[in-house]
Amino acid sequence: MSASIVSISSLSREQLSGKRVLVRVDFNVPMDSNQAITDDSRIRAALPSINFLTQNGARVIIMSHLGQPKSPSPEFSLRPVAKWLADLVSVPVHFAPDTVGPLARQLVDQLGAGEILLLENVRFCPGEILNDPQFSRDLASLGDIFVQDAFGTAHRAHASTAGVAAFLPSYAGFLIEKELQFLDHAVRHPKRPFVAIIGGSKVSGKLAVLRHLLGKVDVLIVGGAMTYTFLKAQGHSVGKSLVEPDRLEDALRFLNDAKSSATKVVLPVDHVVVTEFKADAYSVVVDGNELDADHIGLDIGPKTISLVTHEIQFAQTVLWNGPLGVFEMDAFSKGTFAVAEALANSDALTIVGGGDSAAAIAKCGLTADMTHISTGGGASLEFLEGKVLPGISALERVHV
Repeated sequence: MSASIVSISSLSREQLSGKRVLVRVDFNVPMDSNQAITDDSRIRAALPSINFLTQNGARVIIMSHLGQPKSPSPEFSLRPVAKWLADLVSVPVHFAPDTVGPLARQLVDQLGAGEILLLENVRFCPGEILNDPQFSRDLASLGDIFVQDAFGTAHRAHASTAGVAAFLPSYAGFLIEKELQFLDHAVRHPKRPFVAIIGGSKVSGKLAVLRHLLGKVDVLIVGGAMTYTFLKAQGHSVGKSLVEPDRLEDALRFLNDAKSSATKVVLPVDHVVVTEFKADAYSVVVDGNELDADHIGLDIGPKTISLVTHEIQFAQTVLWNGPLGVFEMDAFSKGTFAVAEALANSDALTIVGGGDSAAAIAKCGLTADMTHISTGGGASLEFLEGKVLPGISALERVHV
């Protein structure tokens, strides 16, 4: 973590007791049609910071968003989340049906030491996404201290993630601290060999990450549907596989740059292909990188799996972001699941960049076997691109 960012671990009970602590978390959890939470991992990830604050007598006011509402609606209310949180902590949890209005302020004033108040969805307020200074001031007026613990939204310059930090003494929560510790340290000071596995569907979404890692990692493995843009750029026939024609020159330029880099770039050497994109389509393995005109590549083949698992076997640090095939369909999940199993069996420091990779690991039941799984898919991706995250930089410029 940056030396200019201060963690809540530096705060004493004397500094916290009775203080109103405004905490930004990521409670954007999936729900079913009955508004029952189907995965509470994001809520549980915030518990260390929340428990630390309540145990030290703070009056904890929690902010979060849920979904992308265009206007206030019961469908996107955080009320069910408040009920769920109440079952996970040992202190009273209250819910404010507004965010910065009179009722929210009244509930803040009534909040006891060591108690929690969850504000209604911040995205019900237009000023949130606009990062409106007045809305940021209104939020800040509810607290004495601001704690940023929502890594999943740290790449958004919103009022509750960045704007409010300009008006309050600001600190990183334990989750933010952990994310930065693993992601930043892995890239800057890795144990080597350092292997990065970058998958996904489109070159346009991952090229910046690939470029940023070039020269920093020892082995860079490229997989997923974006493989076919790279292969086509090299002159291979890729059939009807997904290709981004406007990225062919960028892909070729990256591969040429890689030749003069210390990083070894690995592309698939065989493919599981179909002629129809559907779950029960008949598939065959194509050895090599020349696909027939009607072929669609949906997964890496056995030779590529062996290549990838071999690199993992000898690695000391492995960073994985993005699946290597259409893992949601069982027939095309072998490559992605093989990576997950290889990481689970590895002695290396294993860091998973959230999103689909985390979903694949969860589907395999191997979540507990990873060193660290990021809670922020988009945020971790932008961090690995070398971008400044507004929710993090706000902590650097305003703290005590």
